[in-house]
Amino acid sequence: MIFLLFLFGAFLAFGIFMVFADVLKLPYLKTSKAVMDTGREDKKISRTIDALMIDIASRLGKFMRIDKYKRSRLEKTLCSAGIKMTPETFSAYALLKSFGICLLIIPCSFIFPLAIPLIVILAVAVYFKETGKADEAMREKRGAIEKELPRFVATVEQELKTSRDILSIMENYKKHAGVHFSYELDVTCADMRSSSYEAALTRFEARIGSSQLSDVVRGLVSVIRGDDSAVYFKMLAHDFKLIELQRLKAEAQKIPPKIRVFSFGMLMLFLMTYFVVMGMQLLDSLGSMI
Repeated sequence: MIFLLFLFGAFLAFGIFMVFADVLKLPYLKTSKAVMDTGREDKKISRTIDALMIDIASRLGKFMRIDKYKRSRLEKTLCSAGIKMTPETFSAYALLKSFGICLLIIPCSFIFPLAIPLIVILAVAVYFKETGKADEAMREKRGAIEKELPRFVATVEQELKTSRDILSIMENYKKHAGVHFSYELDVTCADMRSSSYEAALTRFEARIGSSQLSDVVRGLVSVIRGDDSAVYFKMLAHDFKLIELQRLKAEAQKIPPKIRVFSFGMLMLFLMTYFVVMGMQLLDSLGSMI
């Protein structure tokens, strides 16, 4: 009897969902997943639950109100990070995920009430993690671009000896650049063709928000204005090389703790080999004496 009641409740909930989906004109999950995967840089297959939650978040986002300054900042961050959401949808998605975890409080109140505080803490942690995803993605993208700037500056320094066409230099370099830097150069080159070079480079600088990139853009703008920037890029290449060496040293310092365990294991093997050889020599000497 209980099993039949469970089936009745499940089919009733499914029927009510289908009726509301038809009334609210909700798209099919396959359609939502295809739209989510279109234009994404990571090309990961979207999960069904993500597609459903984003559909709900897009409708909840219409009722959310965000401060004008925060909305402008979040919109720029989402655009630069490659997240195809509006600020309202992004905030609603984070709240919806946190609320979904809070729903676990209902069964826990009957089964294990002591776990309710842990679920609340988990929901809060998930909310802050989701709201910080855009900034985290932007930091990773900025770091990947800053790693390529020394090579880009060295290339510009060499190219300026024969040409001052900044657009041609950037288009030639993007063929050998990384994923993030190549994408940003592609956007900037298209922007330079449709507007002024200085405005396009300024927008490029504003999208990334990197102090190193600001120095590079300043030099490129001076080249466009007709200044002799060969010495500037030479000094900039030298400074970026020092920064890159410092970054490599910092990464190298993180390696020893990781290999310390393996180094200890190798030391023990060497000691065991030494003791085994000594033991065999002692046994041979004792055998000859007997």
